[in-house]
Amino acid sequence: MTANWAAFATAEPDLAGTVEKRFGAYTHHVLATLRKDGSPRTSGLEVRFLSGELWLGMMPDSLKALDLRRDPRFALQANPGEGTGMGGGDVRISGRAIEVDDVETKAGYVEEVEPPEPFHLFRTELTEVVRTYVEDDKYLVVQVWTPGEPLRTIKRS
Repeated sequence: MTANWAAFATAEPDLAGTVEKRFGAYTHHVLATLRKDGSPRTSGLEVRFLSGELWLGMMPDSLKALDLRRDPRFALQANPGEGTGMGGGDVRISGRAIEVDDVETKAGYVEEVEPPEPFHLFRTELTEVVRTYVEDDKYLVVQVWTPGEPLRTIKRS
């Protein structure tokens, strides 16, 4: 089961707001894709939250774009920032990236983002969103959301 960003934000608006804020704090984040042989590849990436979707834009024929064309599964981790403070916690998103070739959709993205052209554009379908943070300097808290399930919160001391 998957959900787009709007469905996630409707189901868990507080967590979605926190995740967007963490991704908005820095420009570059880390995308994990799968190579031809199944091993992981990590790459830097900018992301955009627009029109109820989480978008991934990439240079033409970049290895990460070719990876996603072959196998759409991905994991995306927000830039943790400087030092070890992790303000707002660590956030990760997993799912599938679906390439968008629709001229009108790409034109709307270009109007908002002004990426260098040509480019690959992927819309995401989320399978999991995770936030990990420290509470009261005592607990490690892990929040896990998956489509169709209630938010799970795990506290460890």
